[in-house]
Amino acid sequence: MSEASLGTHKVGTHKAGAHQEEAVYVYEAPVRLWHWANAAAILVLCVTGYLIGSPPPSIHGEPSAHFLFGWIRFLHFSAGQILVVGFVFRFYWSFVGNTHAREIFRPPVWRKSFWLGVIHEIRWYAMLEREPKKYSGHNPLAILSMHVLFVWGTLFMIVTGLALYGEGQGPGWIHRLFTSWVIPLFGQSQTVHTWHHMAMWVIVIFAIVHIYAAVREDIMSRQSIISSMFSGWRTFRDGGPTDEH
Repeated sequence: MSEASLGTHKVGTHKAGAHQEEAVYVYEAPVRLWHWANAAAILVLCVTGYLIGSPPPSIHGEPSAHFLFGWIRFLHFSAGQILVVGFVFRFYWSFVGNTHAREIFRPPVWRKSFWLGVIHEIRWYAMLEREPKKYSGHNPLAILSMHVLFVWGTLFMIVTGLALYGEGQGPGWIHRLFTSWVIPLFGQSQTVHTWHHMAMWVIVIFAIVHIYAAVREDIMSRQSIISSMFSGWRTFRDGGPTDEH
């Protein structure tokens, strides 16, 4: 199968003495737009979610003059709706986008090479491997962690968040689709609040590790990671992708 049929485009290799670079088009514009909108929504959700779980001290004066907690809740609900719409769009794009657009939604767990790649990446992060393997898209460990922690973690946050939102809104389609079964499943509303809040910390830890891994790989693997999510192109220094999962 050709590179073009997979949605991956390469440009000519540039050599200068011992230096060699190759660029591969990986992330399409809709994926990049979703990534940064999603990152902004998660940042707002985590900050406001923390404040909802640990409310700030009361402000003196007439509540209608400042409406502080009302704004916190409004920003939380607005960012949550952006997260939901973005997640639905991103799931849709995993079917119509290029091969890299579907990696985190449908990891090839049935392939032996995928799990060997996961083991290699764990050893690489543990400083037990001398050389990294270079992938045009995400490496196998990144795919697995994003599928489990991000995709399913985000879905859990969406379902529990909408259940809590529907409880406050009262009768309506959100209450029927989510609140009516999620809260009884957990036993009570406060339990849903607790799990929702704890899952927020899982997302926070994931984001920290995600940023660390991106910066680390950008430096140690000699391939562009961070800039790729702006331009869409991944540049490989000293040679192109060495392995595919």
